[in-house]
Formats: sequence, C-alpha cells, structure tokens
Amino acid sequence: MSATSAVPDVAEANLFPDAFPPGDFPAFVWEKRPADLPVQAWTTETTHRDGQQGGLPLTVETGLRIYDLMGEFTGTTGALRQAEFFVYRPADRAMLEGALERWRGGHPVEPTTWIRATRQDAALVAHLGVRETGMLASASDYHTFHKFTPGGRAQAAGAYLGAVAAVLDAGLRPRLHLEDATRAPREFILPFVEAVQTLAADFPAEQAPKFRLCDTMGVGLPLEQVAWPRSVPGMVRELRAAGVPGELLEFHPHNDTHLIVANCLAAVLAGCAAINGTLLGKGERSGNAPLEGALLHLVGLGLVERPNFPALNSLAELYGALGQGVPAKYPLYGRDAHRTRAGIHADGLNKFWPMYAPFDVPGLLGRPLEVSLTKDSGLAGLIFLIKGHTGRELDKHHPGVQALHAELGAEFDAGRQTAVEWEELESRVHALLRET
Repeated sequence: MSATSAVPDVAEANLFPDAFPPGDFPAFVWEKRPADLPVQAWTTETTHRDGQQGGLPLTVETGLRIYDLMGEFTGTTGALRQAEFFVYRPADRAMLEGALERWRGGHPVEPTTWIRATRQDAALVAHLGVRETGMLASASDYHTFHKFTPGGRAQAAGAYLGAVAAVLDAGLRPRLHLEDATRAPREFILPFVEAVQTLAADFPAEQAPKFRLCDTMGVGLPLEQVAWPRSVPGMVRELRAAGVPGELLEFHPHNDTHLIVANCLAAVLAGCAAINGTLLGKGERSGNAPLEGALLHLVGLGLVERPNFPALNSLAELYGALGQGVPAKYPLYGRDAHRTRAGIHADGLNKFWPMYAPFDVPGLLGRPLEVSLTKDSGLAGLIFLIKGHTGRELDKHHPGVQALHAELGAEFDAGRQTAVEWEELESRVHALLRET
C-alpha cells in the first residue's frame, strides 16, 4: 500500500460537532449513558466560609460584592444555589445579614450557615433567618480519636446527634459535613447517616437532612474499582443505597493531589447532585473545587443551564485588587490561560482559530485569545495580535509588518528575554496602520 492511499480522503472535515458544538462548551457524547446520572446537578458556594478560612481577606463590603457577583453569574439558571457563611465574628454576621436581605429581595443564591456540631452553636443560628445550616461532623478516626477527649467514634457521634436534634427542633434543615470522609471507616459513616435519618424522620420533608462528603485532604480517587474509603463514586453509591437521595448529597473536595475536578465528575456520575466549592477555587492549602470548572463539565453533561461565565472576569479583577489574583496560567481566567507564544500556534489561530482553542473563548468567557511575541512567534503571531486588537488583518508580506517583525527580531537577537505584549506595541502598530 502506498503512503498516499493509507488514509482515504474525504470531502469535508469531521470536527465532531456533537462533542464540540460551535457555540457551547464541549459536550459529553455517550457510548453508554451512566445509569446513576442525576436528572439535574448544581453547585453550592463556600467562599465566605472556606475561602475566607483559606486566607481570602474579606470585609463586609467585599464579601457582599462577591455575593452579588455570584448572583450575576448564576442568574436564573439554578447553576449556583446556595452560599454558606460563618456566624462567629461581627463582620461575618453582617455579611450574612446583607446576603439574607438581598435574597429576600430576589437574589438567586440562598444564604446558609456553618457551625460546629454542638447544641450551643445550634442555638446560635436558630433565629438568624436561614433555613439550613451546615454542621461540622468529623468522620475519620484521625479526628474522632484525636480531636475529642477521651475520644472515639461513639462520643463523636453522640455529640453530633445532639446538635442535629437541636437544629431540627429549631425548624432548620441540618446539612452534615462528613469531614475527612475519604479517610473515614464505613462503620462510622453508614450507621451515623442512618441515625441522622431516623432522628429526622418525624420532621417535615423540607427539613430532611443533607450529607456533604468531604474529601478534606484531597486523597479521594475518581475510580470505581478502588476500595473504601478512597473511591469517591463508591462512597456516593453506598450512601445512595443507604437511602440518601442524590439531591440530598453534596461533594466537597480539595485539590491536594490534583484530582479535584475529576473527583467532582466521578461523584456526579455516581448520582451526587451537588458540588460544593468556590468560584475561582479559593480555599485552604491548594484550594476548593473551582466551581467554574465543574460547571463547564456539568453544562457539557446537559445537567444544568449555562450560567454567565463572563461575570467571573469581574471576580478575577476583584481578587487581583485584594492581592489574591488567580495565577497567570490558571485555567479559564488566568491572564495567560488563552495566550500562545509559539509561532506555529499563532499561525494556526490566523488560519482557523478553533484549531488552537478548546471552545469559543471570547464568546463563552468574554476573554480574548491572546498572543505574546517571543523569538519563536514569527510573523503569524504579530499578524494575529494586530488583528485581535485593531480588527485589521494584514498580509505577512506587508512591508510595515515585515519591518516591525525585523525590529522585534533584532531585540531578541540582542538578548531580550521577555515577551512583547500589546501594550508595548500599540503605538507602533497604530503608526504602521496610518501609513497603510
């Protein structure tokens, strides 16, 4: 067989439009649809709790601005449904009160609270105006044997259940945060979940307890075949088999071992309807689940309507002003997330931009496809940069383009190491265009 006949030619390119729809995020095309996939999925927010706990400096004004941006992001889509707040400091209480006032006025994100699972803390939130509170219920022997005195599973479970009873008596829905679940014994989690459900059985349906599976140290795995406790889908399936509906399950991971979004998807595919995290991934250590990343895939799964992703550009700017900006190469919203420096990539962008873009970045994120000019960018990079910022598409043989490219090449040959950005070129390009 000759080299030219090894692969038959076709009249039109196959760009797999079902998997890569031109106007949306990449979609899931199933060979076999997972049987446990929920009908809907959504996210919940913990920036005002875990994000702040992880070092995000929040004043009341800043905290409420972030809450407002959450509303702009989710709109009427139901993609982001709740945000949890601390209640211990005056500033946190003020943030919560401001959020509750906005929510009563139509803000789409419901404020909830977070407390330690004690009767005293349950009394603290009983009259704040929330309908639901999270409750820290550390589940692993790492915690139950070493956090309590004298320690042990029974003492911990008894204390948690007493607090659950107080929350139910106050007319609130308890949300049990099973801390360190991916290092917790089955013999604690399953009996404890059953005891909570039994305790709540005589209360109204709107108080049915929720359970948040916390991969606190980021050691969970997105694999079915792994033994308890590290299999995220395995734990979700066991809790559902124990009678917990998928809509009352949340998954809350951390990113210590780089598996955070994969674990989120594994939880959803196993039947968990809610992912808890933070927009732009703020949180302790390596961060919480980046909800924008999880939602990109939930949209692709067809489980949620696409929210307003361009609104998060304002959130990224706010964090930058706080000295907490996202890293330059942070996916989706980093300064360089959609920037190429390779000439071959820039040439591809010029010829057919989807060649080097995962989706319609300007249309879906409100962010440009950028090129930084280096010694490797070539004429193609310069042409793309001019077109992107002026709308003028110049030919590579244009004398002004060739002259400017030669000037930049001379700078790099002389030892320049830094890339050339648009701000440096803007006046020179406009002078070039005036001469054209």
